[in-house]
Amino acid sequence: MKWFLNWRRNKETAASIKDKLALLEEIRQSQLEWRNAQHRLEWVVGQDEVDCAIYDLVAAEKKYEMLLRLAKQQQWNQGFVNYEREVI
Repeated sequence: MKWFLNWRRNKETAASIKDKLALLEEIRQSQLEWRNAQHRLEWVVGQDEVDCAIYDLVAAEKKYEMLLRLAKQQQWNQGFVNYEREVI
């Protein structure tokens, strides 16, 4: 019975790590989108383009902040972040 409990705990841990890695990748992607939106805002010309660029920038920033809050709620420890850096 003890082996089953260990197996189940390891299985849950592996799923948790996969979820965290997926969230980290999503955070990276949203950070890139936010940076791209900042760069687009610097190069727009017309009034309509400015409005659209500002809208995109605000949306990208909100998405990035939301994902960071979600990661913070999961209370990651520094060990996982270091583990993730070594894996990827």
